[in-house]
Amino acid sequence: MDGDGRHGQTIGARGMRDRAREFVAQATARNRIPLDFSVGSLRVVDFLIEGLRKGGRERAEIAGALFGLGAYVGEVLVRRAGAVWIDFDGEQREFFGQRVGVRMPDGRVWNPLGKVVNCLERGGTGGSEPSLQSFYLTLPGRVRHAA
Repeated sequence: MDGDGRHGQTIGARGMRDRAREFVAQATARNRIPLDFSVGSLRVVDFLIEGLRKGGRERAEIAGALFGLGAYVGEVLVRRAGAVWIDFDGEQREFFGQRVGVRMPDGRVWNPLGKVVNCLERGGTGGSEPSLQSFYLTLPGRVRHAA
C-alpha cells in the first residue's frame, strides 16, 4: 500500500494530511475500498489491519502500510473530532515512539500511528486492543461535529 520507502519517518505534522490523502489514493486505486475519512470508515481500517495480521508478514515489510493507516486514522480525528496534527516534542517522541500525533480540543494528545500498530499486535478476535471505530467513539476530548 505504500511505496515511499521512508515509511513516513521524515514527515512532520504539516505533511500528515497529504500523506493520508496519498494513502487513500494508493489504497483505492486498485480496489474499491470505502475510505472517505468518516467515522464509519474506521471499521474498514480495522478490517485492513486484520488482513495485514493474517497475512503474516514481518512488521518491517508492512511499515509503510501501517504508517499510511495511522495517517488516515489521525486525519479522521482531525476532520471529525476537532483534533490538529502536531509535532511531538522530545519527551513525547520518546514516550510514543513517533514524531507526530494529534492534539484534541481539550488539549489531550493521542498517537494514531502507534494506535494502528497496537491494533495489529494486540487486536483482532479476543485481542486486548479495541477496534479503531470503538476507540473513536469512546475517545475523550473530541468535539461531536467537527467539519
